[in-house]
Amino acid sequence: MVRSIKNPKKAKRKTKGSNKSGGSSSNSLGPSVAPKVWQPGVDKLEEGEELQCDPSAYNSLHAFHIGWPCLSFDVLRDSLGLVRTEFPHTAYCVAGTQAENASWNSIGIFKLSNISGKRRELVPNKKNKDGSDMDSESSESEEDDDDEDVGASGSPVLQLRKVFHEGGVNRIRAMRQSPHICASWADTGHVQVWDFSTHLNALSESDSEAIHGESNVLNQAPLMKFNGHKDEGYALDWSPLVAGRLVTGDCKNCIHLWEPSSDSTWNIDSNPFLGHTASVEDLQWSPTEPYVFASCSADGSIAIWDTRLGKSPAANIKTHKTDVNVITWNSLASCMLASGSDDGTFSIRDLRLLKEGDSVVAHFEYHKHPITSIEWSPHEASTLAVSSSDNQLTIWDLSLERDEEEEAEFKAKTNELVNAPTDLPPQLLFVHQGQKDLKELHWHSQIPGMLVSTAADGFNVLMPSNIETALPANDS
Repeated sequence: MVRSIKNPKKAKRKTKGSNKSGGSSSNSLGPSVAPKVWQPGVDKLEEGEELQCDPSAYNSLHAFHIGWPCLSFDVLRDSLGLVRTEFPHTAYCVAGTQAENASWNSIGIFKLSNISGKRRELVPNKKNKDGSDMDSESSESEEDDDDEDVGASGSPVLQLRKVFHEGGVNRIRAMRQSPHICASWADTGHVQVWDFSTHLNALSESDSEAIHGESNVLNQAPLMKFNGHKDEGYALDWSPLVAGRLVTGDCKNCIHLWEPSSDSTWNIDSNPFLGHTASVEDLQWSPTEPYVFASCSADGSIAIWDTRLGKSPAANIKTHKTDVNVITWNSLASCMLASGSDDGTFSIRDLRLLKEGDSVVAHFEYHKHPITSIEWSPHEASTLAVSSSDNQLTIWDLSLERDEEEEAEFKAKTNELVNAPTDLPPQLLFVHQGQKDLKELHWHSQIPGMLVSTAADGFNVLMPSNIETALPANDS
């Protein structure tokens, strides 16, 4: 179990023009030599060498921070459009800090607007022998325009409001049906539910004046505070089917069910669900069954629960050799459940095969350090994002298989400039680096292909250029 951020330091604004490898946006210069694929954990940097971010790998890439590092955050659903594909983008989030001093912690409610980017070609234009583009008939001005981000000018604009939080925030989640209602797990051992509608309304009505993490911390009373857990915890999930239904799990292997009694009050069952022999690390409601949820634990197992059947698991699956840190239930293919472990492995299970014994349909050992976050894409049933303590965020497409003819064709089109290692899994679509001590990631449910990640040195918002999403016919 890898949870806390090591030696949290408050982020400071960087001077204009500074650029950290892999951490900034689309105007950093690429290497002057022929590109080489660098394999984390395999290749070593020689003295004097440094990694450089290749901006052409992203449709959009930006870095930002809200002050103290955040162990957990959530992307909020908004009213700006269900499927948004045109730059610039706007995103709303909530995040909880892990400050150096417990009394300095807060929940940040923020709006990131003017997220610029461009759609890039996956395969570059063919070159003539003299190095010029064969297909190029554009003017110099058009080429200059192509170097600019589409739909916006300048950097993203961060607008932030802060609410005091007692203790560090272990995890925070927003209710899907009412995103202004958020639940937070504190390292002091209590769970709180908040109404952030005032702050979100203020952000939505405000002009694009940037506030870089130095706003005043406001005092606000939570809607509810639960002290019934015996220890602190990290597991927390709102039901996607029943508004207000919540489960919370702690480090003493107890899970409590919250049932809404009104829009702002809950009845919390004092008798916990018991079945794990160690800390409950993560919780996920079924995307199709309103009474069913899954839990994972430091005891190496995943449990499936049905709240109608009592306080014991309906099924218990021994899944990994070490702690199971995180799980994610596929909302587009509800039989698929993925889990990430402390040994760096992650697995995908088909729950329809549970009765047959072995339900594992895919198992990956690419990461060599603990998995810290895992989440299915809300737009592609076979696509999964994973973050690890090895400082990598990886994206996978489980529908892919190696195609030697296609690889040869791509190699010819790129004039053999990219020599990809042959031992990489064919399902591995993308590797993002540049953040230190990665903790959590989330897809944006309304902006296909957009991911947000948090680490000890701040947030990244990224849109890899090779993540192709099948959009609905009507995106209104």
